Amino acid sequence: MTTHSPDRVHEAYAFACMRCGHGWEQDYEIEHYVRPDGGAYVTYRTGGQSVPSPLSRPTCLHCGSHVVRIMRPGAVHEFDELLQGSHQAPGHHRHWWQRATA
Repeated sequence: MTTHSPDRVHEAYAFACMRCGHGWEQDYEIEHYVRPDGGAYVTYRTGGQSVPSPLSRPTCLHCGSHVVRIMRPGAVHEFDELLQGSHQAPGHHRHWWQRATA
């Protein structure tokens, strides 16, 4: 039981899977509670559903990997724009995820 209504904040995070390269962004409504004993806890909601903290052990929506990098909001969109622009660059450039073939 809590002593008062929760403080609510909205935050967004960008995620990138280090295994498959999938990127996505998600908005969260975060509720901060204080228990009568003074202890604090936080809940996360997205799309009206209670979800685990995206900071604890994020999971790739594409491959299920837990090797996921958390970034500031907008990072996935900026990366997509960078990729689209790089396709117009000369073909001798490689990105970090493209391995040289022997």
